[in-house]
Amino acid sequence: MNEAPALIETRALVKAYDLLVVLRKLDLHIQRGEFVALLGPNGSGKSTLLKLLSGLTHPTSGTILIGGWELPGEAAAVRSQIGMVSHKTLLYENLTARENLQFFARLYNLANSNERIDALLKQVGLSKRGDSLVRTFSRGMQQRLSIARALLHAPDVLFFDEPYTGLDPDAATTLDDLLIQAQRDGHTIIMTTHELERAARLASRVLILSRGTVGYDAPASNLTASQLAAAYADLTHVAVGS
Repeated sequence: MNEAPALIETRALVKAYDLLVVLRKLDLHIQRGEFVALLGPNGSGKSTLLKLLSGLTHPTSGTILIGGWELPGEAAAVRSQIGMVSHKTLLYENLTARENLQFFARLYNLANSNERIDALLKQVGLSKRGDSLVRTFSRGMQQRLSIARALLHAPDVLFFDEPYTGLDPDAATTLDDLLIQAQRDGHTIIMTTHELERAARLASRVLILSRGTVGYDAPASNLTASQLAAAYADLTHVAVGS
């Protein structure tokens, strides 16, 4: 039986900034429903790859396909399929949680969005704070609201760029639960993180970027945090925690 076409695919992807080559002919195939943890030291190209996949920057050369649509030429179609969460929440602090979601619903041309917004506020545990100004929210609450915003238009793909940055342990546990539920709901997830233990525990597949390409690619099932740490150190020559 032939394998289903990849939902996310790159072919010989190159990204360079002047003389600095960040990604070097990177080939990537991610199937629908996978939860991929993208690891690598600072400067390895993790965030650059997410920006390329989300259409926020253009490749120097190579091909990017998301759901059969090609970037950058079909960026509008691609953006309708993706949701993005980063360590910068990019919320409007002088609006309420509900007003933030209503604003983005208008950007996505979502009709009759109030019921959808109520459901998402409940899903991320913010039903009782829907009419509170975002500037009164903790870091963890803002991150939960940014996840609700990313889910608003029911995208196939979710990108998380270092989403645990600045979260306390309780907020990080809540984010764990939201990520697990998102995968159960059928979303395809790519998450950059420096937390190897969390990557081994949550993801279905682990990639390590090194020198601008994928140096390690393995299913996360039966992969322990210590095994992943050893592979990471061997490939990147960076010890975990350094």
